[in-house]
Amino acid sequence: MADEAQISELSFEEALKELERIVMRLESGDAQLQEAIDLYERGDQLRSQCAARLDAAQARIEAIRTDTQGRAAGTAPFAAG
Repeated sequence: MADEAQISELSFEEALKELERIVMRLESGDAQLQEAIDLYERGDQLRSQCAARLDAAQARIEAIRTDTQGRAAGTAPFAAG
């Protein structure tokens, strides 16, 4: 089950869906205090993972190339590594 999966192993879409379920559960107000704390902590980890994946995707989409004077000279695909 996705709730038990390691966050780093989840795809962006899986992490986002789980985060949405957590938010709905917290907003419902039905969770006991300890469960709410645990949900919040997992939700924060999922949020961080999603943000990191979005940042990495954005960087891979396009990187700005500069000329010798530091001016933008075009764009190139981001090469990770």
